[in-house]
Amino acid sequence: MPLIQISVLQDALTDNQKSQLITNVTEAVLSVYGEGLRPHTWVLVQEVKSGQWGLGGRGLTTEDVKALMAAPATG
Repeated sequence: MPLIQISVLQDALTDNQKSQLITNVTEAVLSVYGEGLRPHTWVLVQEVKSGQWGLGGRGLTTEDVKALMAAPATG
């Protein structure tokens, strides 16, 4: 029984975005495990308080994440 835990910063995603994340991650897992495990696949989205997620020696804020999400893709 797969259990996928996803941590995100609080208020960085809307409820709809979190629901979409759950759906998409479930589909990705089932592409490996097979459809039979759908009823047994758990996805847990945990929110971490803004500023309590460290990156590069400083606390990452919800505003930081929203700015990154809005930035154009590089590559």
